[in-house]
Amino acid sequence: MTSQKILNFTKRFFLLITIGFISITITACNPTKLKTNAAQVPQLVTSILSDPKTFNAALSSESPNIFGYTYEGLLTQNPIDGKIEGALAESWKISPDKTKITFTMREGLKWSDGQPLTVDDVVFTYNDIYLNENIPTDTRDVLRVGKNRKLPTVRKIDNRRVEFSVPEPFRPFLLNTGASILPAHILGKSVKTKNKDGKVEFLNKWGVDTPPEEIIVNGPYKLERYDTSQRIIFRRNPYYWRKDAQGKPQPYIERIIWQIVESTDTSLLQFRSGDLDSISVSPDYFSLLKVQEKQGNFKIYNGGPSSSTSFISFNLNKGKRKNQPLVDPIKSKWFNNVQFRQAVAYAIDRQTMLNNTFRGLGTPQNSPISVQSPYFLSPEKGLKVYNYNPEKAKELLLKAGFQYNEKNLLVDDQGNEVRFALLTNAGNKIRESMGSQIKQDLSKIGIQVDFTPLAWNTFIDKLSNTLDWDACLIGLTGGLEPNDGANVWSPEGGLHMFNQKPQAGQKPIEGWEVADWEKKINELYIQGAQEFDEAKLKEIYGESQQLTQEYLPFIYLVNSYSLSAIRNRFQGIQYSALGGAFWNIHEIKVTK
Repeated sequence: MTSQKILNFTKRFFLLITIGFISITITACNPTKLKTNAAQVPQLVTSILSDPKTFNAALSSESPNIFGYTYEGLLTQNPIDGKIEGALAESWKISPDKTKITFTMREGLKWSDGQPLTVDDVVFTYNDIYLNENIPTDTRDVLRVGKNRKLPTVRKIDNRRVEFSVPEPFRPFLLNTGASILPAHILGKSVKTKNKDGKVEFLNKWGVDTPPEEIIVNGPYKLERYDTSQRIIFRRNPYYWRKDAQGKPQPYIERIIWQIVESTDTSLLQFRSGDLDSISVSPDYFSLLKVQEKQGNFKIYNGGPSSSTSFISFNLNKGKRKNQPLVDPIKSKWFNNVQFRQAVAYAIDRQTMLNNTFRGLGTPQNSPISVQSPYFLSPEKGLKVYNYNPEKAKELLLKAGFQYNEKNLLVDDQGNEVRFALLTNAGNKIRESMGSQIKQDLSKIGIQVDFTPLAWNTFIDKLSNTLDWDACLIGLTGGLEPNDGANVWSPEGGLHMFNQKPQAGQKPIEGWEVADWEKKINELYIQGAQEFDEAKLKEIYGESQQLTQEYLPFIYLVNSYSLSAIRNRFQGIQYSALGGAFWNIHEIKVTK
C-alpha cells in the first residue's frame, strides 16, 4: 500500500487504497544512469509500484502519491508515541467547551516559490477547497460533525492566528486539522472559475501532466521531475521551515528518487544489485534477504502487524444507471445475502494463506481497526471470527436456499450456477497468490471464481467510477484513530466502496439503497466522534467491529508484518508499522 505511510497526519492516517503496479523495463529504472549526469549529492533511491494519479493533494485518495514529501498541515502525529506535534502551526489552544481550536502559525513560513505562507492560505485551503461541496475530497468526510454531518467553520483572527469551530464537541477535531495546506496565490482563481461543463477549474489543476516547476509546495521536498512509468525525482525544498538544533536547514538528504517498478520481483532485483536503498520486504523475500543482511550492508526492520487491512469485498450496490443495474440482479441477490457472505468467510483458509503466502509473517485479520489502536477489539475479548470451516459454509448456504447440482456445483433457488469475477491489481505476487487460493478454497464449496488481476488504473476505475465489478481483493491503510475511517463507513463516504454512492462529477445512480446495518455502523462512528469517555469509546467501537464482522462488507484475510530492508548508510531511522521507514525524513542523514 514502498510504504503506505506518509508524513502529514491526514494522509498518513486516512484510509487509503493500496498500491497498484505499472510495467517498465529494468534499464529504464536504473538510477545509476542519473548518477552519471548529475553531481553526487546525498540522496535516497526507493521504488513505488505504479504511477501517481494526480499531483493535486485535495483530489487524491490512493497510494502511491507524492504528498507526504511535498505538503504539511497544521499538525502531525508522531507514529512512535502517538503524540500530536506542531507542523505549520507552532501552538494551539482548545476552548473549554471543546468547540474551538485557535492555531498560531510559525513565523516566516514560505512556499517553495519563496512566497509567504500565511493564515490566508489556511483559510483558503479549508473554506474554498476541503469544505467546498463542489470539490470531491475525502478530507471533507472526516471533518463532518454529528448526526447532521455539519462541517466546521474556519476564520482568520489575525496575521498569525486562525480559528476552527465546530457546532458541538468533536473528539477527533484536533487530529483532523492535519490536512495538507495548499497555496492560495496559485490555486485561488481555479476554485472560483468554472469550465464549460459547469465544474470548477480546480478539478483539472495539477494533474500528472503538469510541469513539476508549477507544483508549489510547503513540505520538505518539491517535485523536480516526473518521467511517466519510469521515475519521480524530488529535490530538497530550500524554503522548508525546519532547522536542527544547530540552525542547519533540514532535510539533510538533497534528493529522493522514486523508481516506478513493474513488479515486486524487479524491485528485489534492483535492491540486491545496490540500485535501491530501501525495499518493502514481502514474506516470500524475507528468508532470502535475511541471510544477506551483512553482505548487502542493510537491515530488515520489523514493525510488527502493519496498519493495513487486506480483504475481499462484494459489490452490494443495488442501484442502476440509465435503467441498467450496476450488478447483475442474479449475483446481487447472492452478494446481499449475509449468509452467503458468511459462508464465503468460513470457506477461506486464512491460516493456510498465512503459512504459505505470508510464510507465517503476520496474523489472521478480523477488524477494520488497526491492532495498534486502543479501540481495537481482539477475538480474545469477543470479536467474531471466521475460522476455516467448509462444512459450516455449506450449512449456511443450504439454509440460505442454495443447493448443489449433479456436478456438485452451487446453484441458487432458480438453478443459476454461483459464479462471479474476483478482481485485484496485477503484478502484486502476494495478492495474486491470495486470489488464487481464494479461488481454490471457494471451489471446495461449489463456488466458481474467475480470478482476474487488472492494470491498476483499470481496477480503480471499476471500483470507484463505473462500479462495474462483482468482488474485489484489495486493502486499506489505517491508524490509531478509528474516525479516520469515516469515509469508509459513512454511506456518503468516498471509500464506502462496497455500496458506493456516486461522487461529485460522476453519473447519477437510481435506486441506491443503504442497509440498516450500514446505517448503524455509521451512527456508531458518529457517536464515537462525540464521546470523550474512554470506556464508552471502547464499547462504541467494539460494537462497530462486531457489526462489521457479522455483516461482512469486508471479509478480512491476513494482517502481514510491516517489514522493510534499508541500507545501513542511513542514520536516524525510527521504523514503525504506522510511519514506515522515512516518516521523519527531515532528520535522516546519509552517513557515507
